[in-house]
Amino acid sequence: MEGHCSRSLLCCLTSLLLLVQLSMEQFQVVGPRHPIVAVLGEDAMLSCALVPAMNAENMELGWFRTTLSQAVFIYWNQQEQSEEQMAEYRGRTSLVRDFLSEGQAAVHIHKVQISDNGMYTCFFRHGGFYEEADLEVKVAGMGSAPQVHIEGPEEDGVRVVCKASGWFPKPQVQWRHLSGNKFPALSEAHTQDTEELFSVEATLVVRDSSVGSVTCSVLNPVLDQEKAMAIYIPEPFFPQASPWKLAFAVILTMLGLLLLGASYLSTKEHSRRMQVRQEKEHLWRLKEEEQQAKEDVLKAIGKTTQGKCRPVDHRKEAYLSAWRKAPLYADWRKEQFQACPVTLDPDSAHHRLSVCHEKMRLTLKDPSVYRDEKCSVLGLEGITSGRWYWEVEIENELHSKWTLGVFRNDVRRTGKYLESSQRGFWVMGKVNKSYFALTYPETWLSSMQNLFRVGVFLDYSEGDVSFYNMIDGSHIFSFPPASFSGALFPYFMIMYGHVSMTICSMESGSEGLPVPLNNFSPPEETLSTPKEGFSSGCGVDGAPPEAESLLLP
Repeated sequence: MEGHCSRSLLCCLTSLLLLVQLSMEQFQVVGPRHPIVAVLGEDAMLSCALVPAMNAENMELGWFRTTLSQAVFIYWNQQEQSEEQMAEYRGRTSLVRDFLSEGQAAVHIHKVQISDNGMYTCFFRHGGFYEEADLEVKVAGMGSAPQVHIEGPEEDGVRVVCKASGWFPKPQVQWRHLSGNKFPALSEAHTQDTEELFSVEATLVVRDSSVGSVTCSVLNPVLDQEKAMAIYIPEPFFPQASPWKLAFAVILTMLGLLLLGASYLSTKEHSRRMQVRQEKEHLWRLKEEEQQAKEDVLKAIGKTTQGKCRPVDHRKEAYLSAWRKAPLYADWRKEQFQACPVTLDPDSAHHRLSVCHEKMRLTLKDPSVYRDEKCSVLGLEGITSGRWYWEVEIENELHSKWTLGVFRNDVRRTGKYLESSQRGFWVMGKVNKSYFALTYPETWLSSMQNLFRVGVFLDYSEGDVSFYNMIDGSHIFSFPPASFSGALFPYFMIMYGHVSMTICSMESGSEGLPVPLNNFSPPEETLSTPKEGFSSGCGVDGAPPEAESLLLP
């Protein structure tokens, strides 16, 4: 009896030990709770952990795609096994062994490709027990910055196109106004190349001529990052409603009604005669209106004593009739503006700046020392009304940065401040080889030749600030119309490099404080034609190109 009880107790203890051992070998595999974001071309880490934590150095580990036959990485017998590994992952994976003893394992995927996007399974096995967990990898890549250009008129607006390439996954395009309001896109098309990267082309039709600038932003939805570019749409680009179209439509409608009434009151012959008479009257009216239009044009542009009209005079008269919308020839624009006698204010100058030559020349004291700070100075007198212009001669080396323009004096100008038209700075400048205008966001001026003399034109009442190349008279850039308040000062800034700015003397400038122009009328026969050249107080002459259009794109 005692022997039977001893054997039963021994069997119970053995069963209990086996159950304890089996329970100790059981575990769970836990993967990341959120998708793993992998940047295209960089490295990604796929990690899993054991719960409860236990040593995994002697376990069999594996990472697979959709099935166990698609092996990304296999670890067994304390070694990496590459026989069953997929070809596209060979040489691109490695195991992180640092925390295997604590039950944490991870595999590195180097130089992430688009094909790495998708679902994965991590697999842990010890003896006859195994568990697995799923994890997701989202591959994302930032492509090129958007390129925005104006294609041309579209019905009653202007068609603008935005293009970008090299994005993954499919990017999102958004058009915005400077105020942040969104525009609905007319169309948006996506394509993929052989490397599965997306290209996008979005089209917008702007119908409000007062919009000014629009911004195209391309967003990566995985990285939540975007690249944007703005473009300024001048008001003259918008199609103007023609009164002749309306008159012609009214005439045709009336003619149709008359013909319809005549068909009920008379025979076909009578209808034919009525139609002939109406056509003759219509042609007579058109001829009379054409003659009247010719007389108006001749009266507007004037005729020489020999009875011939010079094309340059015609272009000038047309420019003067709408010079605010026609950025053509700086010398012609000067007839509407008064020369501003600008001198530099040493009291407003940064301590690194040197003001010399009767307060007309500006340089850095130590141009060989690079410092990340803006060194600026203002003109001595402020402007509160009128139309004024001044010219600045610039000498600079390749590695340099400078800006010039107009500044509102109630804005902070110390420390690391930001130059922007939204903050009271209406300026343009140069950094190394590139020219720019500090709108928000900034506007890069493409295909710009080297500037040696820049003219700044300020129309206070109209809120207009424009820049011209005074060598050839060509238009550089015009800011969108603004609403000025308080005094505006000429503004000059050098950040680094061997740069000198010299204010050109203006013989036509009035002495004392600037005053508004009252009852200004441009003098006759003061035009500098394209072949006669431009002149200024700096003593550099040039000739503008021949222009066939009143508006420059």
